[in-house]
Amino acid sequence: MSPVGYMEAVVAWLVLAISGGLEVVWASALKASDGFSKPLYSVIVAVAAFASFWLLAYAMKSLPLGTAYPVWVGIGAVGSFIIGIVAFGEAASPLRLASAALIVIGIAGLKLAEG
Repeated sequence: MSPVGYMEAVVAWLVLAISGGLEVVWASALKASDGFSKPLYSVIVAVAAFASFWLLAYAMKSLPLGTAYPVWVGIGAVGSFIIGIVAFGEAASPLRLASAALIVIGIAGLKLAEG
């Protein structure tokens, strides 16, 4: 891979990670919005969701769909799972933790299989 191609891939993965982080933001704000009854959280949902999707689309210019989308969903799912436990007092049972670990393993597997 050329230096330019390498940097393009690094930027795409960084953008994808930021996009996944924004998915956690909008999902958490969605919970906090109480069914869109709290305007501030509702605005955060809209802005973060738009930015998350836009950055995902940008990352997909360089990354394969079959890798980028599942990684994005996985970051959002595991990040939201963690926020649910920490900020919203949701259960952290061994089965839930093991299930989240399987998602992380799956994300790592997709990245490793990409080559």
